[in-house]
Formats: sequence, C-alpha cells, structure tokens
Amino acid sequence: MPQTILSVVLDVDPHSARHLSDLIEAFKRQQEEEGTETYGRLKDGVPSLHFLSMSVFQGAHYDPIFVIEANFDGPPAAFWGHVEATLADRLRPMLRCCKRPADNDGLAYDAVTKPDSRAPVVSYLQRRTLRPSVFHQGNRGLERDRILRERDLFLTIRDELAQASPTAPDPYRAIPAEQIHVRLRNAMLRLFPWLAEPAPPRISWIERAADSCRLLAFLFATFLCLSIPGMAVAPVTPAWRFAVLTAVLAGLVAIGLWSMHRARDGEGVPTRSGGLTPASLSVKNRLTSFAHPVTLVAGLLLVVALYVVVATVIGSVFTMLITGLSYPDSVWPTARVVLLGLASIAFTAPAIVLWLRWLERRDSSHDEPPVDNELLREMARREDWIAQNHMGSVVLVKPGVLRTILFRAGHLGLGLLLRAIATDGYLGSMRTVHFAHWAFINNGSRLMFFSNFDHSWGSYLDDFIEKAHGGLTLAWGSGVGFPPTRFLVLDGASHGRKFKAWARHSMAVSRFWFSAYRDLTVDQIERNTRIAEGLRKTTLNPQEATAWARDL
Repeated sequence: MPQTILSVVLDVDPHSARHLSDLIEAFKRQQEEEGTETYGRLKDGVPSLHFLSMSVFQGAHYDPIFVIEANFDGPPAAFWGHVEATLADRLRPMLRCCKRPADNDGLAYDAVTKPDSRAPVVSYLQRRTLRPSVFHQGNRGLERDRILRERDLFLTIRDELAQASPTAPDPYRAIPAEQIHVRLRNAMLRLFPWLAEPAPPRISWIERAADSCRLLAFLFATFLCLSIPGMAVAPVTPAWRFAVLTAVLAGLVAIGLWSMHRARDGEGVPTRSGGLTPASLSVKNRLTSFAHPVTLVAGLLLVVALYVVVATVIGSVFTMLITGLSYPDSVWPTARVVLLGLASIAFTAPAIVLWLRWLERRDSSHDEPPVDNELLREMARREDWIAQNHMGSVVLVKPGVLRTILFRAGHLGLGLLLRAIATDGYLGSMRTVHFAHWAFINNGSRLMFFSNFDHSWGSYLDDFIEKAHGGLTLAWGSGVGFPPTRFLVLDGASHGRKFKAWARHSMAVSRFWFSAYRDLTVDQIERNTRIAEGLRKTTLNPQEATAWARDL
C-alpha cells in the first residue's frame, strides 16, 4: 500500500509559544495515561498512522513555528478524517496559539479558532500542509496492520519454539529445516488464518513504473536545461565551428575546475566510502546493477538516445509551426539542434560546477555552534527510552540564484532516485531509518528535516556519515553554517564532529511523539516479514527452508 509523509507548519504567536508547548505536553500526558496501552486512543483512532510528532521550533531569525509531522498508510483524505474524529478537541486550542495567516487561509483559521467553534479542524490543517522535497520510507509497502500482525506472529512462533521443560521432547529439534517449516506452518495456521492467503505486493508494478518514469522525466528535463545555451547557438553556427567553440570553452572551464578542485587547508576529508552512488541507496534492488561501471555507462547511453529521439519528435512539431516546413522536412534540422545542444553540455555542466565551486570556496561554516545546555538536557531526557528515537531540525538556507536552483533540483533528483532504487525496506546498508524527510518552509528560506529512526541519535548520524555522507551533503549542504563542501556532494557531512554539532544546534525538543510499534526496529520488521512470507508458502525446497529458518 502506498504511504504518505506530510507536515503542517504554522507560525506561532511569540507570546503564546510557552502555552503551546504546555498544551502539547498535556496532550502527551493524557495519551500516556489513557487505557492500558500507551497512546492507545491515538493508535485506535487513527488506524493508518505509523508515526506522529508535534514540535515547536524557536529561532532568532523567525517567530516560533508549530510543526505537526505524520507518516501514515494510504491517501491523506482518510487520515485527516480519523484525525478530526480523534484529535480535534486537542488541536483546536493549539491552533489558537498560532498566528492568523495573512493569505487566503485567514478565513479558514477564523472558522476553526473562534469561541465554541465546531468547524472541522482538518479543513484548515489540510490547507497548510507541506509535502516533502526528499523523503525515504523504511519498510516501504508494509502497512501498519501488516507490521503488527507479523509482529504477533513472530512472538507466537517464539513461544512455540521455546522448550517449556528441559526434560520434555522438543518436536522441532534435530529435523530438517523444511520439516520445521511444515510443522510450524500447520501450528500457526490455526491462530493466523491469513497465512493461507498470498501476501499482497508491497509495491505494485504501476507504482514502480511511475517512479521510473518520473526519474526518466527528470533526467530529460536536466538534459534539456543544460542544452539550452547550445540549442540557442546551433541554428546559426556551422557544426565544425560549434564543435571548436564548445571544445575551447570546455577546456577553459576544465582548467578552472582543476585549479579549485582541492579542498582548502583543514577542510578536506577522506572520501573512500559513503559517497552518493546507486549501491549506497539500496543493497538488494535489481536496479543496483547500474552500480557497475559498464552497465552504468550503457544505461546512461540508452537514456541519452531516448532523450534525442523524444526531443526530436516533439521539437519537430515546433520547428514545423515556426518555419512552415512539413513535418518530415523538420526532423533533420531539429535533430541537428538537439544533438549539438546535447554536445554543449560538455561546457555548460562544468561551467555550472565551476560557478558552484567558486561559491563554495567563499562559504563560511559554523565550527562551534552555540549550545543551549538546558535544551540539550531536555532532548536527552526524551531519547533512548525505547528502541526508536525521533529528531527534528530547521536550518537557514544559503541565498543565491544558483544555489536555489541546484538545491531544489538536487532534492528533486535525490528524492526520485530514492523512490526508484531504495525499494527493499532499507536505505542502502543503513538499516535504521523508518521514515525521514526534508521540506522547504518559510517561502524556501529554511529547510526542515524530520526522522524516525532506531537506536541512539549519535549512532544514527554516524551511520549516515560513514555510509552515505554524499547524499546527506547533497540534501543538507546548502544550509547556513554547514561544514565545508566540495562539488555539492563531497566533504560536508564527512566532517563528523562539526556536522553533528551543527545538526544538534538546529534541533528542537520533540514535545509529542507517537510510534505505532515502539518495540520494533526496521531490521526486525523485515525479519518478521520474511518469516511470514515463508509460512505463506505450502512448501519450501531445502535451500529456501534453510535460509528461512535463519530468521527464526
């Protein structure tokens, strides 16, 4: 089932920020005290919800903001309906602590915050919803009910395999794995009849095809944008002059890049691991075969060929309309312009990188961000109570036209790449991320990050620094004060100590945080799924049974 990540970001009246935090804390205490299971009312009332958080971010440059972050199954409509029925009475007083929007949403705000209002709260929240610029869904395609059912199955299997008495015979001892599978399946079918049904696909072929098409469209748009300077010159320039001009300009840019490619003194770090590669984004997906240089080049050539064909077919229509030529007579002139424009990327792409590198060498970083010890203690008190943790961060974004374009395009491309490649439940070799996302707020002047993850905050960021610092630098590198970067994806987050200090400085206390399966890690969820999928099959061959039994 498709899953959704969204955030609601609301400006807070500065005089009401403390009261808003108190309301969130009261809501947290109420959810913890009701029923025998912590957060039982919320869990039952919003059955599609995986994670939910509420945070108040304070900053010297902006008034406080109130952020509601949610990760859930299915489309937003059903989710918002459950939120209205379950949380409206708690959310309405919180909204009264927020500012009235100056845009067209002001009337909706008035309707839900006036005294004794019964207007639907979610009608306003939906209007203020932000979709992420980059996101990752761990255990993708596993809806909450399936995760909980497979957890119960795993616990029942553990009880079944446990030997109640050391003197009693163990029916599962000293028999082949395939017999263990048959015996255990027969025992579990009585308690879990859904094991007799085939597992629904985690990601449908339609969703996979849509993800691949969006990534392909992004690549086509990138080729087109980089080709525009060459396409503008190509119609009036002989091919040989165009080639000479492109080669000369590309050579000059290459000299400039070479002169600035090294990190400045004290800013370089080893880059032997953790870069931004297809292999770093997924470990089992078939698309990771593109990590091999030969297949990577072959795939790129195929995409380029498709681009030339598509651009020529579409461009010929415009050529025909502008020049009055017939469509067949328009094809070759159009193909010539498309090919020469594509060749000009040898200059335009390095020129953009040179401009970026020139800016990077003049950036300032925040080596020792100021630390609020009281805030750190409050965050530390809320961490590591269960197997999972939560973090939220808001940072200022560096100004400039080029940075804005590259930052937005980088987020879009990284998000599409993650959707197409990271489909096996994990973020590459990192097996700790449940849900994570970035979003631009305050008219794009700030970048917000939220993550639900396993284990401690320090080990979580260490995992990123060691295994995927390139992607992390691409996603976060245009934040003000970020450690020095090179070429958009190098260094940056690899400055482990500086990066962690910078990230900690940007965080806020998670006043309220809900997890639907507080005792499960990403790895354990995948393990439970593998066991359940094995038991859904009536028989396994010896090799399959042996691999399946390792998860028991």
